[in-house]
Amino acid sequence: MKISELSDRSGLPVQTIKYYIREGLLPKGTATAATRAEYDGRHLHRLRLIKALREVGGLPVASVQQIVAAVDDDTVALHRLLEETQCALGPRAEPQPEDPDWRAARQDVDAVVAELGWRVQPDAPACDLLAQAFVALRRLGLPIVLRDLRPYIEAAERIADHEVGGLSVAEDRETVVQAAIATNVLYERVLLALRRMAQGNASARRFEETGAQRRGSSSSSRHEPSAHTGGR
Repeated sequence: MKISELSDRSGLPVQTIKYYIREGLLPKGTATAATRAEYDGRHLHRLRLIKALREVGGLPVASVQQIVAAVDDDTVALHRLLEETQCALGPRAEPQPEDPDWRAARQDVDAVVAELGWRVQPDAPACDLLAQAFVALRRLGLPIVLRDLRPYIEAAERIADHEVGGLSVAEDRETVVQAAIATNVLYERVLLALRRMAQGNASARRFEETGAQRRGSSSSSRHEPSAHTGGR
């Protein structure tokens, strides 16, 4: 296909496609003349990956270049490719090694990972993100105990098993990265929305029904005869 057709099918302007070629994000097409080249499905697939990283992931070109380079490097294991994608997508927490509260929280994160037996890199951005949450919770006077974390841990494990279980080593590496973008960006929003909706539902069941029962009990007691006057 010509670059104009590639533009139509990818939804990206021709100038943007040329920019990606210059930056090494997209391979050059097969030259058919001095100023003309042909492109194929591989170019379209790569453009869709770049578009997802840029528009959904919100990544700068430099980060996209790193991920694309890892996709093209077959010596980078699939697990490492997913780690690099997740790391690039963020979010990140800024470490505060001079803060004793931070250091204590970071030790607690390492202890939780060890207790669970999870294979997580110590420098994974998610570890710092969890430590940041621990610091904030403690400063609010809310202790961090494994018992309270257990429901979140179990939910996270089920979700991760579902997401990673849907991937196959037989799939091409670009498809795996696109799946990582979907789960780490879009489905995180789905999870956040569903959790808040479920919390609202649970709150309504617990507090509105309890309030109605109390109002009903109060109304009944006002209509019952007094024990001192009922026999007269």
